[in-house]
Amino acid sequence: MILKKIKSKGLAHLSYFIGSGSYAAVVDPRRDVEVYIDIAREEGMTIEHVFETHRNEDYIIGSRELQERTGCEVHHHEQTEWGYGSDVAEGDSFDLGQLRLDILHTPGHTFDSISVAVYDTDFSKEDAVGVFTGDALFIGDVGRTDFFPDQREHVAGLLYDSLFDKILPLGDQTILYPAHGAGSACGDNMAARAFSTLGYERRHNSMLQKTDRDEFVQHKASEFHHMPMYFERMHAANQEGPELLHDAVGELPRPMKAPEVEQFRQDGGLVLDIRGAEAFGGAHIPGSLNITLPMLSSYIGYQVGFDVPIAPVTYNLAQFEEAWTQLQRIDYLKVEGWLEGGMEEWAINALPFATIPQIFVEEINRRYDEDEEFLLLDVRKRGEAEKGMLQGAQHIFVGELADKLDEVRDTRPIVTFCGTGYRASNAASILLRNGFDRVENFLGSMKACKQAQCPLE
Repeated sequence: MILKKIKSKGLAHLSYFIGSGSYAAVVDPRRDVEVYIDIAREEGMTIEHVFETHRNEDYIIGSRELQERTGCEVHHHEQTEWGYGSDVAEGDSFDLGQLRLDILHTPGHTFDSISVAVYDTDFSKEDAVGVFTGDALFIGDVGRTDFFPDQREHVAGLLYDSLFDKILPLGDQTILYPAHGAGSACGDNMAARAFSTLGYERRHNSMLQKTDRDEFVQHKASEFHHMPMYFERMHAANQEGPELLHDAVGELPRPMKAPEVEQFRQDGGLVLDIRGAEAFGGAHIPGSLNITLPMLSSYIGYQVGFDVPIAPVTYNLAQFEEAWTQLQRIDYLKVEGWLEGGMEEWAINALPFATIPQIFVEEINRRYDEDEEFLLLDVRKRGEAEKGMLQGAQHIFVGELADKLDEVRDTRPIVTFCGTGYRASNAASILLRNGFDRVENFLGSMKACKQAQCPLE
Protein backbone atom coordinates (compact mmCIF):
# COMPACT_ATOMS: atom_id res chain seq x y z
CA MET A 1 0.00 0.00 0.00
CA ILE A 2 1.27 3.48 -0.85
CA LEU A 3 0.08 7.07 -0.53
CA LYS A 4 2.23 9.93 -1.76
CA LYS A 5 1.48 13.65 -1.62
CA ILE A 6 2.73 15.81 -4.52
CA LYS A 7 2.97 19.53 -3.80
CA SER A 8 3.10 22.01 -6.69
CA LYS A 9 5.04 25.16 -5.83
CA GLY A 10 3.44 28.55 -6.25
CA LEU A 11 -0.12 27.24 -6.32
CA ALA A 12 0.24 25.35 -3.02
CA HIS A 13 -1.72 22.64 -4.85
CA LEU A 14 -1.70 19.14 -3.38
CA SER A 15 -2.35 16.02 -5.43
CA TYR A 16 -2.10 12.40 -4.38
CA PHE A 17 -1.00 9.00 -5.64
CA ILE A 18 -2.65 6.12 -3.80
CA GLY A 19 -2.33 2.43 -4.52
CA SER A 20 -2.47 -1.10 -3.20
CA GLY A 21 -1.17 -4.26 -4.81
CA SER A 22 -0.88 -3.64 -8.54
CA TYR A 23 -3.44 -0.85 -8.83
CA ALA A 24 -3.36 2.89 -8.19
CA ALA A 25 -5.39 6.06 -8.43
CA VAL A 26 -4.49 9.74 -8.62
CA VAL A 27 -6.50 12.51 -6.98
CA ASP A 28 -6.54 16.02 -8.54
CA PRO A 29 -3.45 15.67 -10.77
CA ARG A 30 -1.50 18.70 -11.93
CA ARG A 31 -1.00 19.34 -15.64
CA ASP A 32 2.56 17.99 -15.85
CA VAL A 33 1.86 14.36 -15.02
CA GLU A 34 5.27 12.69 -15.28
CA VAL A 35 5.56 12.52 -11.49
CA TYR A 36 2.57 10.15 -11.23
CA ILE A 37 3.77 7.99 -14.09
CA ASP A 38 7.23 7.76 -12.51
CA ILE A 39 5.78 6.70 -9.14
CA ALA A 40 3.63 4.05 -10.81
CA ARG A 41 6.64 2.70 -12.66
CA GLU A 42 8.79 2.63 -9.52
CA GLU A 43 6.08 0.85 -7.53
CA GLY A 44 5.08 -1.58 -10.28
CA MET A 45 1.52 -0.27 -10.31
CA THR A 46 -1.03 0.55 -13.01
CA ILE A 47 -2.92 3.84 -12.70
CA GLU A 48 -6.54 2.81 -13.18
CA HIS A 49 -8.46 5.82 -11.88
CA VAL A 50 -8.22 9.59 -11.62
CA PHE A 51 -10.60 11.39 -9.26
CA GLU A 52 -11.29 15.10 -9.65
CA THR A 53 -12.71 16.45 -6.40
CA HIS A 54 -14.32 19.41 -8.20
CA ARG A 55 -14.10 21.65 -11.26
CA ASN A 56 -10.83 23.30 -10.29
CA GLU A 57 -10.49 27.06 -10.68
CA ASP A 58 -6.83 27.81 -9.99
CA TYR A 59 -4.93 25.43 -12.28
CA ILE A 60 -5.32 23.24 -15.34
CA ILE A 61 -6.14 19.68 -14.28
CA GLY A 62 -3.90 16.88 -15.58
CA SER A 63 -6.59 14.23 -15.91
CA ARG A 64 -6.70 14.17 -19.72
CA GLU A 65 -2.91 14.07 -19.82
CA LEU A 66 -2.89 11.00 -17.58
CA GLN A 67 -5.70 9.39 -19.56
CA GLU A 68 -3.78 9.96 -22.78
CA ARG A 69 -0.57 8.54 -21.30
CA THR A 70 -1.93 5.60 -19.29
CA GLY A 71 -5.46 4.79 -20.48
CA CYS A 72 -6.89 5.34 -16.98
CA GLU A 73 -10.50 6.31 -16.32
CA VAL A 74 -11.31 9.85 -15.18
CA HIS A 75 -14.10 10.42 -12.65
CA HIS A 76 -15.94 13.56 -11.56
CA HIS A 77 -19.35 14.30 -10.06
CA GLU A 78 -22.46 14.08 -12.20
CA GLN A 79 -23.64 17.57 -11.14
CA THR A 80 -21.61 19.21 -13.93
CA GLU A 81 -21.85 18.54 -17.68
CA TRP A 82 -18.29 17.47 -18.38
CA GLY A 83 -16.69 17.22 -21.80
CA TYR A 84 -14.66 14.15 -20.87
CA GLY A 85 -14.45 11.36 -18.30
CA SER A 86 -17.26 9.54 -16.48
CA ASP A 87 -19.68 10.57 -13.76
CA VAL A 88 -19.70 9.40 -10.15
CA ALA A 89 -22.31 9.94 -7.45
CA GLU A 90 -22.77 9.58 -3.71
CA GLY A 91 -22.32 5.96 -2.67
CA ASP A 92 -20.12 4.81 -5.56
CA SER A 93 -17.13 2.72 -4.48
CA PHE A 94 -13.88 1.67 -6.12
CA ASP A 95 -11.52 -1.12 -5.03
CA LEU A 96 -7.74 -0.87 -5.24
CA GLY A 97 -6.25 -4.06 -3.81
CA GLN A 98 -7.13 -4.00 -0.10
CA LEU A 99 -8.25 -0.35 -0.30
CA ARG A 100 -11.82 0.82 -0.84
CA LEU A 101 -12.50 4.36 -2.05
CA ASP A 102 -16.01 5.68 -1.32
CA ILE A 103 -17.44 8.75 -3.04
CA LEU A 104 -19.13 11.42 -0.91
CA HIS A 105 -20.95 14.31 -2.55
CA THR A 106 -19.71 17.34 -0.55
CA PRO A 107 -20.95 20.50 -2.32
CA GLY A 108 -20.44 24.06 -1.11
CA HIS A 109 -17.15 25.18 -2.61
CA THR A 110 -18.66 24.11 -5.93
CA PHE A 111 -21.87 22.20 -6.61
CA ASP A 112 -19.92 19.26 -8.04
CA SER A 113 -17.46 18.87 -5.15
CA ILE A 114 -16.77 15.35 -3.95
CA SER A 115 -14.65 13.88 -1.18
CA VAL A 116 -13.11 10.41 -1.40
CA ALA A 117 -13.03 8.36 1.81
CA VAL A 118 -10.32 5.69 2.06
CA TYR A 119 -10.80 2.37 3.88
CA ASP A 120 -8.20 -0.34 4.57
CA THR A 121 -10.53 -3.31 4.30
CA ASP A 122 -8.01 -5.74 5.84
CA PHE A 123 -8.46 -3.85 9.12
CA SER A 124 -11.91 -2.24 9.00
CA LYS A 125 -14.71 -1.88 6.53
CA GLU A 126 -16.42 0.74 8.73
CA ASP A 127 -13.71 3.16 9.88
CA ALA A 128 -12.08 5.41 7.29
CA VAL A 129 -8.32 5.76 7.48
CA GLY A 130 -8.21 8.93 5.36
CA VAL A 131 -10.27 11.30 3.23
CA PHE A 132 -9.45 13.43 0.20
CA THR A 133 -11.54 16.57 0.76
CA GLY A 134 -10.64 18.69 -2.27
CA ASP A 135 -11.49 22.31 -1.42
CA ALA A 136 -14.22 21.49 1.12
CA LEU A 137 -11.96 21.20 4.18
CA PHE A 138 -8.38 22.38 4.59
CA ILE A 139 -5.92 22.20 7.44
CA GLY A 140 -6.97 25.19 9.53
CA ASP A 141 -9.74 26.45 7.24
CA VAL A 142 -12.67 25.45 5.04
CA GLY A 143 -13.33 26.13 1.36
CA ARG A 144 -14.38 29.48 -0.03
CA THR A 145 -18.02 29.73 -1.11
CA ASP A 146 -18.00 32.98 -3.08
CA PHE A 147 -18.13 31.62 -6.62
CA PHE A 148 -21.91 32.00 -6.66
CA PRO A 149 -22.50 35.54 -5.33
CA ASP A 150 -26.25 35.42 -5.95
CA GLN A 151 -26.49 32.23 -3.85
CA ARG A 152 -24.12 33.03 -1.00
CA GLU A 153 -26.23 31.69 1.85
CA HIS A 154 -27.36 28.63 -0.09
CA VAL A 155 -23.84 27.44 -0.97
CA ALA A 156 -22.55 28.27 2.52
CA GLY A 157 -25.33 26.05 3.87
CA LEU A 158 -24.33 23.28 1.48
CA LEU A 159 -20.75 23.47 2.75
CA TYR A 160 -21.92 23.31 6.37
CA ASP A 161 -23.95 20.18 5.61
CA SER A 162 -21.03 18.62 3.74
CA LEU A 163 -18.64 19.24 6.62
CA PHE A 164 -20.85 18.30 9.55
CA ASP A 165 -23.02 15.61 7.98
CA LYS A 166 -20.62 13.92 5.55
CA ILE A 167 -16.94 14.54 6.33
CA LEU A 168 -16.65 14.85 10.13
CA PRO A 169 -18.81 11.74 10.76
CA LEU A 170 -16.02 9.69 9.15
CA GLY A 171 -14.40 9.83 12.58
CA ASP A 172 -11.67 11.66 14.47
CA GLN A 173 -9.10 9.03 13.45
CA THR A 174 -9.43 9.95 9.76
CA ILE A 175 -6.35 11.56 8.20
CA LEU A 176 -7.11 14.73 6.22
CA TYR A 177 -5.83 15.09 2.65
CA PRO A 178 -6.94 18.48 1.22
CA ALA A 179 -6.27 19.80 -2.30
CA HIS A 180 -4.37 22.87 -1.12
CA GLY A 181 -2.02 24.07 1.59
CA ALA A 182 -1.04 27.43 3.02
CA GLY A 183 -0.50 30.11 0.37
CA SER A 184 -3.27 28.97 -1.95
CA ALA A 185 -5.76 31.45 -3.40
CA CYS A 186 -8.51 29.03 -2.36
CA GLY A 187 -8.40 30.04 1.32
CA ASP A 188 -6.88 32.71 3.54
CA ASN A 189 -6.34 31.00 6.88
CA MET A 190 -4.81 27.62 6.10
CA ALA A 191 -2.22 26.34 8.55
CA ALA A 192 1.37 25.98 7.41
CA ARG A 193 1.26 22.49 8.95
CA ALA A 194 1.15 19.78 6.31
CA PHE A 195 -0.69 17.10 8.30
CA SER A 196 -3.85 16.76 10.37
CA THR A 197 -6.79 14.55 11.26
CA LEU A 198 -10.50 15.21 11.36
CA GLY A 199 -10.35 15.00 15.14
CA TYR A 200 -7.68 17.66 15.38
CA GLU A 201 -9.54 19.93 12.98
CA ARG A 202 -12.79 19.42 14.87
CA ARG A 203 -11.07 20.74 18.01
CA HIS A 204 -8.82 23.47 16.56
CA ASN A 205 -10.10 24.64 13.16
CA SER A 206 -11.92 27.90 13.99
CA MET A 207 -14.51 27.35 11.25
CA LEU A 208 -15.45 23.97 12.68
CA GLN A 209 -16.08 25.64 16.04
CA LYS A 210 -19.09 27.32 14.39
CA THR A 211 -21.36 24.36 14.95
CA ASP A 212 -24.50 26.47 14.76
CA ARG A 213 -25.59 26.30 11.13
CA ASP A 214 -26.91 29.87 10.95
CA GLU A 215 -23.72 31.28 12.47
CA PHE A 216 -21.59 29.30 10.00
CA VAL A 217 -23.71 30.35 7.02
CA GLN A 218 -23.70 34.04 7.92
CA HIS A 219 -19.95 34.02 8.46
CA LYS A 220 -19.24 32.35 5.13
CA ALA A 221 -21.77 34.48 3.26
CA SER A 222 -20.08 37.66 4.50
CA GLU A 223 -16.51 36.57 3.72
CA PHE A 224 -14.43 38.43 1.15
CA HIS A 225 -11.89 36.76 -1.13
CA HIS A 226 -9.96 38.29 -4.00
CA MET A 227 -10.80 36.73 -7.37
CA PRO A 228 -8.02 36.40 -9.98
CA MET A 229 -9.30 36.91 -13.51
CA TYR A 230 -7.82 33.62 -14.69
CA PHE A 231 -10.17 31.52 -12.51
CA GLU A 232 -12.90 31.74 -15.15
CA ARG A 233 -10.56 30.40 -17.83
CA MET A 234 -9.49 27.48 -15.62
CA HIS A 235 -13.12 26.64 -14.84
CA ALA A 236 -14.07 26.54 -18.52
CA ALA A 237 -11.01 24.54 -19.62
CA ASN A 238 -11.36 21.99 -16.85
CA GLN A 239 -15.04 21.44 -17.55
CA GLU A 240 -14.64 20.98 -21.28
CA GLY A 241 -11.34 19.10 -21.08
CA PRO A 242 -7.99 20.89 -21.23
CA GLU A 243 -5.91 20.86 -24.36
CA LEU A 244 -3.10 18.32 -24.12
CA LEU A 245 0.24 19.93 -23.39
CA HIS A 246 2.02 18.63 -26.48
CA ASP A 247 -0.73 20.24 -28.61
CA ALA A 248 -0.92 23.46 -26.62
CA VAL A 249 2.73 24.42 -26.14
CA GLY A 250 4.01 24.35 -29.70
CA GLU A 251 7.62 25.55 -29.94
CA LEU A 252 9.49 25.65 -26.64
CA PRO A 253 10.71 29.04 -25.39
CA ARG A 254 14.23 29.84 -26.56
CA PRO A 255 17.18 31.68 -25.04
CA MET A 256 17.16 35.28 -26.31
CA LYS A 257 20.11 37.65 -26.60
CA ALA A 258 19.81 41.03 -24.93
CA PRO A 259 19.23 42.94 -28.22
CA GLU A 260 16.43 40.49 -29.08
CA VAL A 261 14.74 41.14 -25.74
CA GLU A 262 15.10 44.88 -26.29
CA GLN A 263 13.40 44.55 -29.69
CA PHE A 264 10.73 42.32 -28.11
CA ARG A 265 10.12 45.05 -25.54
CA GLN A 266 9.96 47.78 -28.19
CA ASP A 267 7.43 45.69 -30.11
CA GLY A 268 5.08 45.60 -27.11
CA GLY A 269 6.02 42.31 -25.47
CA LEU A 270 6.00 41.99 -21.70
CA VAL A 271 9.34 41.56 -19.96
CA LEU A 272 8.48 39.57 -16.82
CA ASP A 273 11.20 39.77 -14.18
CA ILE A 274 10.83 36.92 -11.67
CA ARG A 275 13.89 37.73 -9.58
CA GLY A 276 13.62 38.90 -5.98
CA ALA A 277 12.77 42.44 -4.90
CA GLU A 278 16.38 43.20 -3.96
CA ALA A 279 17.74 42.25 -7.38
CA PHE A 280 14.91 43.93 -9.26
CA GLY A 281 15.38 47.12 -7.26
CA GLY A 282 19.11 47.14 -8.00
CA ALA A 283 18.76 46.89 -11.78
CA HIS A 284 15.94 45.91 -14.12
CA ILE A 285 14.85 46.38 -17.71
CA PRO A 286 12.74 49.56 -18.01
CA GLY A 287 9.03 48.77 -18.22
CA SER A 288 9.39 45.23 -16.90
CA LEU A 289 6.90 43.70 -14.48
CA ASN A 290 8.32 42.15 -11.31
CA ILE A 291 6.51 39.08 -9.97
CA THR A 292 9.05 37.04 -8.05
CA LEU A 293 9.03 33.27 -8.67
CA PRO A 294 7.36 32.15 -5.40
CA MET A 295 4.47 34.55 -6.18
CA LEU A 296 4.25 33.86 -9.90
CA SER A 297 1.39 31.35 -10.01
CA SER A 298 -0.69 33.24 -7.45
CA TYR A 299 -0.35 36.78 -8.83
CA ILE A 300 0.18 36.73 -12.60
CA GLY A 301 -3.49 35.80 -13.01
CA TYR A 302 -4.53 39.20 -11.62
CA GLN A 303 -2.29 41.21 -13.92
CA VAL A 304 -1.45 39.63 -17.28
CA GLY A 305 -3.78 38.53 -20.07
CA PHE A 306 -3.37 35.12 -21.68
CA ASP A 307 -2.75 36.70 -25.10
CA VAL A 308 0.22 38.81 -23.92
CA PRO A 309 3.62 37.59 -25.22
CA ILE A 310 6.09 37.16 -22.35
CA ALA A 311 9.87 37.06 -22.03
CA PRO A 312 11.08 36.27 -18.49
CA VAL A 313 14.21 37.64 -16.84
CA THR A 314 15.67 35.14 -14.38
CA TYR A 315 18.82 34.46 -12.37
CA ASN A 316 19.64 31.36 -14.42
CA LEU A 317 18.27 28.60 -16.66
CA ALA A 318 17.04 26.50 -13.72
CA GLN A 319 14.89 29.36 -12.49
CA PHE A 320 13.44 29.89 -15.96
CA GLU A 321 12.57 26.19 -16.23
CA GLU A 322 10.73 26.34 -12.90
CA ALA A 323 8.85 29.46 -14.03
CA TRP A 324 7.93 27.83 -17.36
CA THR A 325 6.57 24.80 -15.52
CA GLN A 326 4.45 27.01 -13.26
CA LEU A 327 3.12 29.00 -16.21
CA GLN A 328 2.07 25.87 -18.08
CA ARG A 329 0.05 24.72 -15.07
CA ILE A 330 -2.14 27.82 -15.34
CA ASP A 331 -2.21 28.00 -19.16
CA TYR A 332 0.17 30.94 -19.68
CA LEU A 333 1.80 29.54 -22.79
CA LYS A 334 2.75 32.64 -24.84
CA VAL A 335 6.33 32.64 -23.57
CA GLU A 336 8.53 33.72 -26.48
CA GLY A 337 11.86 33.10 -24.77
CA TRP A 338 14.01 34.17 -21.85
CA LEU A 339 16.94 36.57 -21.43
CA GLU A 340 20.05 34.41 -21.67
CA GLY A 341 22.69 35.66 -19.28
CA GLY A 342 20.25 37.73 -17.26
CA MET A 343 20.84 41.34 -16.29
CA GLU A 344 24.61 40.96 -16.58
CA GLU A 345 24.17 40.23 -20.28
CA TRP A 346 21.77 43.18 -20.54
CA ALA A 347 24.24 45.59 -18.91
CA ILE A 348 27.30 44.58 -20.93
CA ASN A 349 25.30 45.19 -24.12
CA ALA A 350 25.10 48.85 -23.04
CA LEU A 351 21.31 48.71 -22.79
CA PRO A 352 19.49 51.00 -20.34
CA PHE A 353 18.32 49.74 -16.97
CA ALA A 354 16.25 51.25 -14.19
CA THR A 355 16.38 51.00 -10.39
CA ILE A 356 13.98 51.30 -7.46
CA PRO A 357 15.23 52.76 -4.15
CA GLN A 358 14.78 50.27 -1.31
CA ILE A 359 13.64 51.96 1.90
CA PHE A 360 14.75 50.59 5.29
CA VAL A 361 12.41 50.57 8.29
CA GLU A 362 14.46 53.21 10.13
CA GLU A 363 14.03 55.58 7.18
CA ILE A 364 10.25 55.10 7.31
CA ASN A 365 10.18 55.83 11.03
CA ARG A 366 12.37 58.90 10.49
CA ARG A 367 9.92 60.23 7.92
CA TYR A 368 7.04 59.76 10.32
CA ASP A 369 8.98 61.36 13.17
CA GLU A 370 9.94 64.39 11.05
CA ASP A 371 6.49 64.63 9.45
CA GLU A 372 7.85 64.36 5.90
CA GLU A 373 5.35 64.15 3.07
CA PHE A 374 5.12 60.76 1.36
CA LEU A 375 2.45 58.21 0.43
CA LEU A 376 2.67 54.76 1.92
CA LEU A 377 0.74 52.50 -0.48
CA ASP A 378 -0.29 49.27 1.25
CA VAL A 379 -0.85 46.57 -1.39
CA ARG A 380 -1.62 43.60 0.84
CA LYS A 381 -4.89 41.68 0.68
CA ARG A 382 -7.86 43.33 2.30
CA GLY A 383 -7.95 40.86 5.19
CA GLU A 384 -4.32 41.62 6.02
CA ALA A 385 -4.86 45.37 5.93
CA GLU A 386 -7.87 45.10 8.23
CA LYS A 387 -5.59 43.69 10.93
CA GLY A 388 -3.54 46.91 11.01
CA MET A 389 -2.04 49.54 8.69
CA LEU A 390 0.60 52.23 9.03
CA GLN A 391 -0.62 55.71 9.84
CA GLY A 392 -2.02 57.56 6.85
CA ALA A 393 -1.46 54.66 4.45
CA GLN A 394 -3.63 54.14 1.38
CA HIS A 395 -4.74 50.57 0.67
CA ILE A 396 -5.08 49.12 -2.84
CA PHE A 397 -4.55 45.37 -3.28
CA VAL A 398 -1.70 44.69 -5.71
CA GLY A 399 -3.90 42.42 -7.83
CA GLU A 400 -6.26 45.36 -8.45
CA LEU A 401 -3.68 48.15 -8.63
CA ALA A 402 -3.40 48.29 -12.43
CA ASP A 403 -7.17 48.90 -12.64
CA LYS A 404 -7.18 51.52 -9.87
CA LEU A 405 -4.24 53.74 -10.77
CA ASP A 406 -6.51 56.77 -10.90
CA GLU A 407 -7.23 56.23 -7.20
CA VAL A 408 -3.59 56.50 -6.12
CA ARG A 409 -3.24 59.68 -4.09
CA ASP A 410 -1.19 62.46 -5.67
CA THR A 411 1.65 62.48 -3.15
CA ARG A 412 5.34 61.83 -3.84
CA PRO A 413 7.34 59.82 -3.14
CA ILE A 414 5.16 56.71 -3.22
CA VAL A 415 6.49 53.99 -0.92
CA THR A 416 5.01 50.56 -1.67
CA PHE A 417 4.33 48.28 1.30
CA CYS A 418 3.22 44.66 1.89
CA GLY A 419 4.17 41.82 4.22
CA THR A 420 7.88 41.54 3.36
CA GLY A 421 8.49 43.80 0.36
CA TYR A 422 8.00 41.33 -2.49
CA ARG A 423 4.41 42.18 -3.39
CA ALA A 424 5.41 45.79 -2.80
CA SER A 425 8.11 45.39 -5.47
CA ASN A 426 5.45 44.00 -7.81
CA ALA A 427 3.34 47.10 -7.09
CA ALA A 428 6.30 49.43 -7.62
CA SER A 429 6.93 47.88 -11.03
CA ILE A 430 3.25 48.42 -11.97
CA LEU A 431 3.48 52.09 -10.98
CA LEU A 432 6.70 52.64 -12.94
CA ARG A 433 5.24 50.90 -16.01
CA ASN A 434 2.38 53.38 -15.89
CA GLY A 435 4.41 56.57 -15.69
CA PHE A 436 4.55 57.21 -11.95
CA ASP A 437 7.78 58.83 -10.83
CA ARG A 438 9.53 58.76 -7.46
CA VAL A 439 8.51 55.24 -6.48
CA GLU A 440 10.26 53.46 -3.62
CA ASN A 441 9.91 49.98 -2.11
CA PHE A 442 9.75 49.37 1.64
CA LEU A 443 11.88 46.23 1.87
CA GLY A 444 10.88 44.25 4.94
CA SER A 445 7.50 46.01 5.15
CA MET A 446 5.18 44.72 7.91
CA LYS A 447 7.57 42.06 9.19
CA ALA A 448 10.22 44.74 9.66
CA CYS A 449 7.68 47.03 11.30
CA LYS A 450 6.84 44.39 13.88
CA GLN A 451 10.51 44.43 14.86
CA ALA A 452 10.91 48.20 14.86
CA GLN A 453 7.56 49.55 16.12
CA CYS A 454 6.31 51.53 13.12
CA PRO A 455 3.36 53.84 13.80
CA LEU A 456 0.28 51.67 13.27
CA GLU A 457 -3.39 52.54 13.35
